[in-house]
Amino acid sequence: MYATSSSTCVSVRSQLLSRIEDRTAKIGIIGLGYVGLPLALLFSQQRFQVTGFDIDSRKIDLLLHGSSYIHRILKEEIQVAREQGFYPTADYSQLSDMDAIVICVPTPLNEHREPDLSYITSTVEAIAPHLVPGQLVVLESTTYPGTTEEVMVPILEANNLHGLIAERNGEESDVVFYVAFSPEREDPGNTEVARRDIPKVVGGLSPTATDLACALYGTVFNRTVPVSTPSVAEMTKLLENIYRCVNIALVNELKLLCLRMGIDIWEVIDAASTKPFGFQAFYPGPGLGGHCIPVDPFYLSWKAREWDFHTRFIELAGEINTSMPYHVVEAISSALNHRSQPLVGAKILLLGVAYKADVDDLRESPALTIIELLRSEGAIVSYNDPYVPSIGRGRKYDLKLKSVSLDRLEEYDCAVILAAHSTYDYRKIVREAQLVIDTRNATRGIVSPNIVRC
Repeated sequence: MYATSSSTCVSVRSQLLSRIEDRTAKIGIIGLGYVGLPLALLFSQQRFQVTGFDIDSRKIDLLLHGSSYIHRILKEEIQVAREQGFYPTADYSQLSDMDAIVICVPTPLNEHREPDLSYITSTVEAIAPHLVPGQLVVLESTTYPGTTEEVMVPILEANNLHGLIAERNGEESDVVFYVAFSPEREDPGNTEVARRDIPKVVGGLSPTATDLACALYGTVFNRTVPVSTPSVAEMTKLLENIYRCVNIALVNELKLLCLRMGIDIWEVIDAASTKPFGFQAFYPGPGLGGHCIPVDPFYLSWKAREWDFHTRFIELAGEINTSMPYHVVEAISSALNHRSQPLVGAKILLLGVAYKADVDDLRESPALTIIELLRSEGAIVSYNDPYVPSIGRGRKYDLKLKSVSLDRLEEYDCAVILAAHSTYDYRKIVREAQLVIDTRNATRGIVSPNIVRC
């Protein structure tokens, strides 16, 4: 970092802006998961010196050796980044050398379905002792409105070693740092929209912080969208994902109704999609997964209670989506019963346990709940997933399963399609399996008496 002992806030800002523009700014990315690692690679591609920080020694070791642990990121991308100076480490003392620090850590729910900010708070506490004047600190982790100002900033101000304060009103001081929130907008498995083409929403604690964060992100994204405050940016992310959650809940509920009425919900959606305005297609499934959509509504519902507000509509959508794994298990049991086969002792093969097609992400996957429900009913459960070689222990599960081959499909009483991976040969699956339960419409166009679509 540059010296600031005799400089004003304006000169500090100018120095940081200049370093961003000429690509000499040092960028630190904290959290090298599904959000942080792709972001680190974007900055590396733009010739920035990028340091990645993570407490997971396995990730650090793999990256140091030019390997990848995320399916959609090729090892060649890691190797190119390493050649360009990308350096992964668990040594947080190196944060003092950074010009900008971007936080990309998880924000899960606890066992009471309430926000768990422990990853944010522990990360910010680790940053604070290494904070130096003029640094830009940006939070990307999805969270409730107010987190940046009410949680992150007070920790940084109370625990840094130089008496630094977050710049709020253009103060001309050599003891300021800059703070902004910019929600991640990763869409794992999406190969149609380049990461650079996803507009980046930015809300700074001050106009100066917004300008600096926009300048930083403007080097790797084709468009930045400045908003007035961090809270607006935080709420923007929640709106985006709650919008999807509510609409998915709607089609899930309509699917259940259509099943009773003997109507193909997928055909209905296709027909409705022909309308050139006023309709966007959403599709039903076995439940919601991923880090954002199943989680974000609960973040807002929790925060709303502080304002004596009950988000009934949002919570109802969450309840509908949460119930879908139970519907799948009931459909499996019913299909087996029609073949005089009880669920107890039945050999069930789940096809795809990632939360959606062609990703290796297990976070909040409905498959995990389905496995537990089937086991509790006495079924013998196996799975196949080309992207998930094993399921160990997670925040809410300890399943101890390994992916099995598809060589002997006929040995299972039932095969259940949960994630419609493009690598699967669905005609072969239908031909060889005794019974196929399709939760994703993956077998559409295939006619067979052993297919049950639910």
